[in-house]
Amino acid sequence: MARQEEIYTRRRLRSSYLTSVISITLVLFMLGLLGFVLIYARSLTDHLRENIGFTIYLKKNAREASILKFQKSLDASDFVRTTTYISADEAASQIKKELGEDFIGFVGYNPLYPSIEARLKSEYTQLDSIQNIEKLILADELVSEIDYQRDLIGEINSNMHRISIILLGFAVLLLFVSIGLINNTIRLSVYSKRFIIRSMMLIGATQGFIRKPFIFKGMLHGILSAFIASAMLELLIYFASKEIPELDALHNSTYLTILFGVVLFLGIIITGLANYMAVRKYLKMKIDNLYL
Repeated sequence: MARQEEIYTRRRLRSSYLTSVISITLVLFMLGLLGFVLIYARSLTDHLRENIGFTIYLKKNAREASILKFQKSLDASDFVRTTTYISADEAASQIKKELGEDFIGFVGYNPLYPSIEARLKSEYTQLDSIQNIEKLILADELVSEIDYQRDLIGEINSNMHRISIILLGFAVLLLFVSIGLINNTIRLSVYSKRFIIRSMMLIGATQGFIRKPFIFKGMLHGILSAFIASAMLELLIYFASKEIPELDALHNSTYLTILFGVVLFLGIIITGLANYMAVRKYLKMKIDNLYL
Protein backbone atom coordinates (compact mmCIF):
# COMPACT_ATOMS: atom_id res chain seq x y z
CA MET A 1 0.00 0.00 0.00
CA ALA A 2 2.81 2.40 0.93
CA ARG A 3 4.58 1.46 -2.30
CA GLN A 4 1.52 2.31 -4.39
CA GLU A 5 1.09 5.62 -2.58
CA GLU A 6 4.76 6.47 -3.26
CA ILE A 7 4.34 5.66 -6.97
CA TYR A 8 1.17 7.78 -7.08
CA THR A 9 2.97 10.71 -5.40
CA ARG A 10 5.85 10.50 -7.88
CA ARG A 11 3.43 10.50 -10.79
CA ARG A 12 1.70 13.57 -9.38
CA LEU A 13 5.06 15.33 -8.99
CA ARG A 14 6.07 14.46 -12.56
CA SER A 15 2.71 15.67 -13.81
CA SER A 16 3.11 18.88 -11.79
CA TYR A 17 6.61 19.47 -13.22
CA LEU A 18 5.44 18.72 -16.77
CA THR A 19 2.46 21.06 -16.44
CA SER A 20 4.71 23.77 -15.04
CA VAL A 21 7.28 23.42 -17.87
CA ILE A 22 4.57 23.38 -20.57
CA SER A 23 2.85 26.44 -19.12
CA ILE A 24 6.10 28.41 -18.78
CA THR A 25 7.20 27.32 -22.28
CA LEU A 26 3.97 28.58 -23.87
CA VAL A 27 4.20 31.92 -22.04
CA LEU A 28 7.87 32.38 -23.02
CA PHE A 29 7.01 31.39 -26.59
CA MET A 30 4.36 34.11 -26.73
CA LEU A 31 6.84 36.65 -25.36
CA GLY A 32 9.44 35.48 -27.87
CA LEU A 33 6.89 35.66 -30.69
CA LEU A 34 6.11 39.25 -29.81
CA GLY A 35 9.84 39.99 -29.69
CA PHE A 36 10.15 38.35 -33.11
CA VAL A 37 7.42 40.65 -34.46
CA LEU A 38 9.16 43.68 -32.93
CA ILE A 39 12.49 42.65 -34.47
CA TYR A 40 11.01 42.16 -37.91
CA ALA A 41 9.09 45.42 -37.57
CA ARG A 42 12.42 47.13 -36.77
CA SER A 43 14.14 45.36 -39.68
CA LEU A 44 11.26 46.30 -41.98
CA THR A 45 11.52 49.91 -40.82
CA ASP A 46 15.27 49.93 -41.52
CA HIS A 47 14.68 48.26 -44.90
CA LEU A 48 12.10 50.87 -45.89
CA ARG A 49 14.24 53.74 -44.65
CA GLU A 50 17.32 52.47 -46.45
CA ASN A 51 15.34 52.59 -49.69
CA ILE A 52 14.69 56.25 -49.03
CA GLY A 53 17.07 58.39 -50.96
CA PHE A 54 17.31 61.21 -53.44
CA THR A 55 18.44 61.97 -56.93
CA ILE A 56 21.37 64.34 -57.23
CA TYR A 57 21.24 66.09 -60.59
CA LEU A 58 24.65 67.24 -61.77
CA LYS A 59 25.50 70.12 -64.03
CA LYS A 60 25.34 69.46 -67.75
CA ASN A 61 28.96 70.43 -68.35
CA ALA A 62 30.34 68.35 -65.44
CA ARG A 63 33.27 66.17 -66.46
CA GLU A 64 32.87 62.42 -65.82
CA ALA A 65 36.17 62.20 -63.91
CA SER A 66 34.95 64.91 -61.52
CA ILE A 67 31.59 63.16 -61.17
CA LEU A 68 33.23 59.83 -60.27
CA LYS A 69 35.43 61.59 -57.73
CA PHE A 70 32.34 63.22 -56.22
CA GLN A 71 30.58 59.82 -56.12
CA LYS A 72 33.53 58.30 -54.23
CA SER A 73 33.35 61.11 -51.68
CA LEU A 74 29.64 60.33 -51.19
CA ASP A 75 30.37 56.61 -50.74
CA ALA A 76 32.97 57.49 -48.08
CA SER A 77 30.51 59.68 -46.13
CA ASP A 78 28.80 58.52 -42.93
CA PHE A 79 25.25 58.97 -44.21
CA VAL A 80 25.27 57.27 -47.64
CA ARG A 81 24.63 53.52 -47.96
CA THR A 82 24.89 53.14 -51.75
CA THR A 83 25.19 55.36 -54.81
CA THR A 84 24.53 54.73 -58.50
CA TYR A 85 25.85 57.01 -61.22
CA ILE A 86 23.57 57.47 -64.24
CA SER A 87 25.04 59.37 -67.18
CA ALA A 88 22.86 61.54 -69.43
CA ASP A 89 23.06 58.88 -72.18
CA GLU A 90 22.02 56.09 -69.77
CA ALA A 91 19.11 58.18 -68.52
CA ALA A 92 18.02 58.77 -72.14
CA SER A 93 18.19 55.01 -72.86
CA GLN A 94 16.03 54.24 -69.79
CA ILE A 95 13.37 56.76 -70.83
CA LYS A 96 13.48 55.44 -74.41
CA LYS A 97 12.69 51.93 -73.08
CA GLU A 98 9.85 53.24 -70.90
CA LEU A 99 8.29 55.36 -73.66
CA GLY A 100 8.97 52.91 -76.46
CA GLU A 101 10.17 55.64 -78.81
CA ASP A 102 13.24 57.79 -79.42
CA PHE A 103 12.38 61.17 -77.87
CA ILE A 104 15.90 62.51 -78.60
CA GLY A 105 15.24 62.23 -82.34
CA PHE A 106 12.09 64.27 -81.84
CA VAL A 107 13.67 66.91 -79.59
CA GLY A 108 16.94 67.02 -81.49
CA TYR A 109 19.22 66.82 -78.45
CA ASN A 110 19.50 65.08 -75.07
CA PRO A 111 17.92 67.41 -72.46
CA LEU A 112 18.71 65.09 -69.53
CA TYR A 113 21.34 65.73 -66.89
CA PRO A 114 23.78 63.19 -65.43
CA SER A 115 22.69 62.13 -61.94
CA ILE A 116 23.60 60.08 -58.90
CA GLU A 117 20.96 57.98 -57.11
CA ALA A 118 21.88 57.97 -53.42
CA ARG A 119 20.41 55.69 -50.74
CA LEU A 120 20.86 56.74 -47.12
CA LYS A 121 21.64 54.72 -44.02
CA SER A 122 18.52 54.20 -41.88
CA GLU A 123 19.75 56.40 -39.02
CA TYR A 124 20.02 59.39 -41.36
CA THR A 125 16.52 59.17 -42.88
CA GLN A 126 14.78 61.57 -40.53
CA LEU A 127 13.54 64.66 -42.37
CA ASP A 128 15.79 67.09 -40.48
CA SER A 129 18.86 64.90 -41.18
CA ILE A 130 17.98 64.72 -44.88
CA GLN A 131 17.61 68.51 -45.03
CA ASN A 132 21.09 68.94 -43.50
CA ILE A 133 22.51 66.42 -45.99
CA GLU A 134 20.76 68.27 -48.81
CA LYS A 135 22.45 71.56 -47.82
CA LEU A 136 25.83 69.82 -47.61
CA ILE A 137 25.53 68.26 -51.08
CA LEU A 138 24.12 71.41 -52.73
CA ALA A 139 27.23 73.26 -51.60
CA ASP A 140 29.30 71.24 -54.11
CA GLU A 141 29.89 73.08 -57.40
CA LEU A 142 29.03 69.98 -59.48
CA VAL A 143 25.47 69.75 -58.11
CA SER A 144 22.60 71.37 -59.97
CA GLU A 145 19.68 70.27 -57.77
CA ILE A 146 18.43 67.50 -55.49
CA ASP A 147 15.07 65.80 -55.82
CA TYR A 148 13.34 63.66 -53.15
CA GLN A 149 9.80 63.06 -51.88
CA ARG A 150 9.62 65.10 -48.68
CA ASP A 151 5.97 64.29 -47.88
CA LEU A 152 6.47 60.54 -48.35
CA ILE A 153 9.53 60.50 -46.09
CA GLY A 154 7.66 62.41 -43.37
CA GLU A 155 4.67 60.06 -43.62
CA ILE A 156 6.83 56.91 -43.46
CA ASN A 157 8.71 58.13 -40.37
CA SER A 158 5.47 59.22 -38.66
CA ASN A 159 3.71 55.89 -39.30
CA MET A 160 6.71 53.83 -38.22
CA HIS A 161 7.01 55.81 -34.99
CA ARG A 162 3.30 55.29 -34.25
CA ILE A 163 3.47 51.54 -34.96
CA SER A 164 6.59 51.17 -32.78
CA ILE A 165 4.82 52.82 -29.80
CA ILE A 166 1.76 50.55 -30.19
CA LEU A 167 3.90 47.39 -30.40
CA LEU A 168 6.03 48.46 -27.42
CA GLY A 169 2.93 49.13 -25.33
CA PHE A 170 1.52 45.71 -26.25
CA ALA A 171 4.88 44.10 -25.37
CA VAL A 172 4.88 45.67 -21.90
CA LEU A 173 1.27 44.57 -21.32
CA LEU A 174 2.02 41.00 -22.44
CA LEU A 175 5.10 40.92 -20.19
CA PHE A 176 3.01 41.74 -17.11
CA VAL A 177 0.34 39.19 -18.09
CA SER A 178 3.05 36.56 -18.67
CA ILE A 179 4.63 37.22 -15.28
CA GLY A 180 1.19 36.79 -13.68
CA LEU A 181 0.54 33.50 -15.51
CA ILE A 182 3.94 32.03 -14.65
CA ASN A 183 3.56 33.20 -11.05
CA ASN A 184 0.16 31.49 -10.72
CA THR A 185 1.51 28.27 -12.27
CA ILE A 186 4.40 28.17 -9.80
CA ARG A 187 2.17 29.06 -6.85
CA LEU A 188 -0.01 26.04 -7.64
CA SER A 189 3.09 23.84 -7.88
CA VAL A 190 4.43 25.06 -4.53
CA TYR A 191 0.94 24.80 -2.97
CA SER A 192 1.01 21.03 -3.51
CA LYS A 193 4.23 20.87 -1.43
CA ARG A 194 3.13 23.17 1.41
CA PHE A 195 3.07 20.33 3.96
CA ILE A 196 6.59 19.28 2.97
CA ILE A 197 7.71 22.87 3.62
CA ARG A 198 6.02 22.82 7.03
CA SER A 199 7.60 19.44 7.91
CA MET A 200 11.06 20.78 7.03
CA MET A 201 10.48 23.79 9.29
CA LEU A 202 9.41 21.53 12.18
CA ILE A 203 12.67 19.55 12.03
CA GLY A 204 14.70 22.77 12.21
CA ALA A 205 15.54 23.53 8.57
CA THR A 206 16.35 27.18 7.96
CA GLN A 207 14.28 29.27 5.55
CA GLY A 208 17.25 29.61 3.19
CA PHE A 209 17.77 25.83 3.17
CA ILE A 210 14.07 25.26 2.34
CA ARG A 211 13.96 27.90 -0.38
CA LYS A 212 17.13 26.79 -2.16
CA PRO A 213 15.88 23.57 -3.87
CA PHE A 214 12.59 25.23 -4.92
CA ILE A 215 14.36 28.22 -6.47
CA PHE A 216 17.01 26.04 -8.11
CA LYS A 217 14.44 23.64 -9.57
CA GLY A 218 12.27 26.53 -10.70
CA MET A 219 15.21 28.12 -12.49
CA LEU A 220 16.00 24.79 -14.16
CA HIS A 221 12.39 24.66 -15.37
CA GLY A 222 12.80 28.20 -16.63
CA ILE A 223 15.98 27.28 -18.56
CA LEU A 224 14.36 24.17 -20.05
CA SER A 225 11.22 26.12 -20.99
CA ALA A 226 13.32 28.89 -22.55
CA PHE A 227 15.23 26.41 -24.74
CA ILE A 228 12.02 24.71 -25.86
CA ALA A 229 10.39 28.10 -26.58
CA SER A 230 13.49 29.23 -28.53
CA ALA A 231 13.45 25.99 -30.56
CA MET A 232 9.76 26.56 -31.36
CA LEU A 233 10.54 30.13 -32.45
CA GLU A 234 13.42 28.91 -34.62
CA LEU A 235 11.08 26.45 -36.34
CA LEU A 236 8.48 29.16 -36.81
CA ILE A 237 11.06 31.48 -38.40
CA TYR A 238 12.30 28.67 -40.64
CA PHE A 239 8.85 27.77 -41.97
CA ALA A 240 7.82 31.43 -42.24
CA SER A 241 10.91 32.10 -44.38
CA LYS A 242 10.00 29.12 -46.56
CA GLU A 243 6.49 30.45 -47.13
CA ILE A 244 7.51 34.11 -47.40
CA PRO A 245 11.00 34.32 -49.02
CA GLU A 246 10.94 38.13 -48.66
CA LEU A 247 11.52 37.66 -44.91
CA ASP A 248 15.11 36.58 -45.64
CA ALA A 249 15.90 40.17 -46.61
CA LEU A 250 14.85 41.27 -43.11
CA HIS A 251 16.67 38.47 -41.28
CA ASN A 252 19.03 39.75 -38.59
CA SER A 253 21.03 37.06 -36.76
CA THR A 254 22.30 39.47 -34.10
CA TYR A 255 18.79 40.59 -33.12
CA LEU A 256 17.55 36.97 -33.02
CA THR A 257 20.48 35.91 -30.80
CA ILE A 258 19.63 38.77 -28.44
CA LEU A 259 15.96 37.69 -28.51
CA PHE A 260 16.82 34.11 -27.50
CA GLY A 261 19.07 35.49 -24.76
CA VAL A 262 16.23 37.66 -23.45
CA VAL A 263 13.83 34.67 -23.47
CA LEU A 264 16.37 32.65 -21.47
CA PHE A 265 16.95 35.54 -19.05
CA LEU A 266 13.19 36.00 -18.49
CA GLY A 267 12.72 32.27 -18.01
CA ILE A 268 15.39 32.18 -15.27
CA ILE A 269 14.48 35.44 -13.50
CA ILE A 270 10.69 35.08 -13.53
CA THR A 271 10.67 31.44 -12.36
CA GLY A 272 13.35 32.10 -9.73
CA LEU A 273 11.50 35.10 -8.25
CA ALA A 274 8.10 33.39 -8.47
CA ASN A 275 9.39 30.35 -6.56
CA TYR A 276 11.04 32.60 -3.98
CA MET A 277 7.80 34.50 -3.36
CA ALA A 278 5.63 31.36 -3.33
CA VAL A 279 7.84 29.52 -0.80
CA ARG A 280 8.13 32.67 1.32
CA LYS A 281 4.34 32.78 1.57
CA TYR A 282 4.14 29.26 3.04
CA LEU A 283 7.12 29.82 5.34
CA LYS A 284 5.24 32.67 7.01
CA MET A 285 1.80 31.04 6.91
CA LYS A 286 0.16 29.82 10.11
CA ILE A 287 -0.28 26.05 10.28
CA ASP A 288 -4.11 26.30 10.39
CA ASN A 289 -4.15 28.17 7.07
CA LEU A 290 -2.30 25.33 5.32
CA TYR A 291 -5.52 23.33 5.20
CA LEU A 292 -7.50 26.10 3.49
